[in-house]
Amino acid sequence: MRSSRLWRLLPVIRLLVTTLWVGSLWTVGYLVAPVLFSTLSDRVLAGSIAGSIFRIEAWLSVGCGLVLLAIVAFDDASRERRSLLRLIVVMLLCVAVGYFGLQPWMAALREAAGPSGVMEGAARTQFGILHGVASLIYLFQSVLALVLVLKIR
Repeated sequence: MRSSRLWRLLPVIRLLVTTLWVGSLWTVGYLVAPVLFSTLSDRVLAGSIAGSIFRIEAWLSVGCGLVLLAIVAFDDASRERRSLLRLIVVMLLCVAVGYFGLQPWMAALREAAGPSGVMEGAARTQFGILHGVASLIYLFQSVLALVLVLKIR
């Protein structure tokens, strides 16, 4: 039933989901979070808001990634199919490690630090290392997102 309307719409849906995923990834990481920290004088509040936004971004990434995996796996007959599947899986692994792996450790450090914030306490170095690793993973995912945009169009 490749002639059905849904099958004809899959390339459009694939492009829209990619745009949503990559656009939100770049907007949250490189526009929203920096503006929060530069605008709000309370860094603990800025971090709390950024954390909430990154949580939404992580779940959006999982949803978009799974939809793209399904579309590419079942509809894409190009020779790029295998590389697209790998790229999407690696991007999803970045989300899994960066957000679902490292973020709970960072949240535990924040909670243990109390109202003064993690940057004032003894866990500052450990939090800084975890945050740095998470930021590098996010940067890597952002570069992979650029590759995804160029390959999927």
